[in-house]
Amino acid sequence: MTQPTEVTRAAVLGAGTIGASWAAWFLARGMMVTVWDPRPEAEAYVRRYVAEAWPAMQRIGMVPGAAPDTWRFCATPEDAVAEAQFVQENAPERLEVKRELYGRLDRAMPAGTILASSTSGLLMSEMQAGLASAARFAVGHPFNPPHLIPLVEVVGGRDTSAETVQWCLDFYRHIGKKAIHIRKEARGHLANRLQAALWREAVSAVASGLASVEDVDTAVSAGPGLRWAAMGPHMTFHLGGGEGGMPHMLHQFKPAFEAWWATMTTPELSEETCRQLIEGVQAEAHGRSMQELVRDRDAVLLPLLELKAKQDAGA
Repeated sequence: MTQPTEVTRAAVLGAGTIGASWAAWFLARGMMVTVWDPRPEAEAYVRRYVAEAWPAMQRIGMVPGAAPDTWRFCATPEDAVAEAQFVQENAPERLEVKRELYGRLDRAMPAGTILASSTSGLLMSEMQAGLASAARFAVGHPFNPPHLIPLVEVVGGRDTSAETVQWCLDFYRHIGKKAIHIRKEARGHLANRLQAALWREAVSAVASGLASVEDVDTAVSAGPGLRWAAMGPHMTFHLGGGEGGMPHMLHQFKPAFEAWWATMTTPELSEETCRQLIEGVQAEAHGRSMQELVRDRDAVLLPLLELKAKQDAGA
């Protein structure tokens, strides 16, 4: 097994938004990358995605000598992994699709090569079951887009070895990611469950008439979202307790939080609610295209990432 710090050849399987973004990041870390995707337009899409992402990665840092063209497109997944030291799988989020692909990779991956899945919610135990190389399969779930957002959740399945989990944590951290260990399997892992919990209340606010889609988004982006970019909810509330920290915060606000939680319900994504959400985001976009929305998002993300990198370096 190649040491995490010595990986120079990575394979990306599945080249949609997530896979193309991973390919761009691996290239920025100076790796040779092989890419496979069954869609006829995939190769051109990856080439365009990497070219568009490259200026952002130059801004937030890349290894000396990294180049956007040190990759090749492969006709089969077997060809893509033939010489790979690490595989990032980004196939469609369907268990049967991943199981079929894993069966092919089980026979094709070099001995010692680690595979990490970008699955946003499937369980590795179900995907790896029955594979001879199951011990070398783990979840490495990024947040979109992986070439900008540093979080990666590492989750082992029932048959994943402890060595593989640690290897993945070390590898992702070595290539500049904020890798965290999710200690047991749960559908949606951790970050998506947190995100789903917030969106549940956001949808409920719209469906119940409490607020518009745009006002809900403003309530997050101009309020707690700004604090969450600096630190998570637990540390935020620790500061909210003033000099007394979390003990004082719990003493002061525990009854209020319990009362609020008691009133929260799970909304139904009915046709009417979906219509409200769709019309709401269209109104909030104020005519901006998807490309313009991505540009506006990245205009905020890039300086924030640079600032957080300086803070991490100082720490």
